[in-house]
Amino acid sequence: MHDEHSHNHNIEHGHDHDHSHNGENTIVHELLCHLPYAIYSVAFSLIMLSVYSVFTMGLDPAIVKKGSKALFHSFHFMHIVFAATGTIITFCRFSKNYLRALVVGTISTISFCMLSDAVLPYIGGRILGVDMHFHMCFVTEPQRVIPFLVMGLINGFVMSMHHSSKQGGYSLSSHASHIAISSLASTFYLISHGFTNWYVQIGNVFVLLIIAVVVPCTLADVVVPMTMARLGRKK
Repeated sequence: MHDEHSHNHNIEHGHDHDHSHNGENTIVHELLCHLPYAIYSVAFSLIMLSVYSVFTMGLDPAIVKKGSKALFHSFHFMHIVFAATGTIITFCRFSKNYLRALVVGTISTISFCMLSDAVLPYIGGRILGVDMHFHMCFVTEPQRVIPFLVMGLINGFVMSMHHSSKQGGYSLSSHASHIAISSLASTFYLISHGFTNWYVQIGNVFVLLIIAVVVPCTLADVVVPMTMARLGRKK
């Protein structure tokens, strides 16, 4: 009876599984649960990139890279907003320690957004033989990043104060949007920092982007805030 109630509760709150696992089981379980979001999101981002390539065909490569860099920054900044929002929402579903939520939300967002949007695409591009240029916004231009981080954290706290029946839906929609935007940020990072001939290796790019998106986003949105919120609590 309890299991059936828990099952129905999870369906009502946005996905058909619970978070009762611990440690490695939780990480593997969540990665598998959210893998389809990453696959669809990356597929959509490659479609968008293909359309972008059609409209920029024949232009000076320097102009294309400059336009791609602007798109990368736009999606990267929006990624920060959604990442911070999702982390706070998940944390506050398990704990009302707002100071810890603020610390976890800040550190997790900075770490995983850099990993997803810059570090992993850069490493992946290098593995595929591209002379990638490395760029990390949190390090080189923090003044541009901080406003988006602050608004994402505020948004997460405001949404977490809504009725508990809405929290599961908020968490799921935030996570889905987070993954979609992250995949676009990672995609345009590759193009703007050297991987202009991406179409020749589109299959490798597809796999690379899935890895760059699903691992950091799942850890940031689910595993890390859930684990940190439960620290010190009795089972």
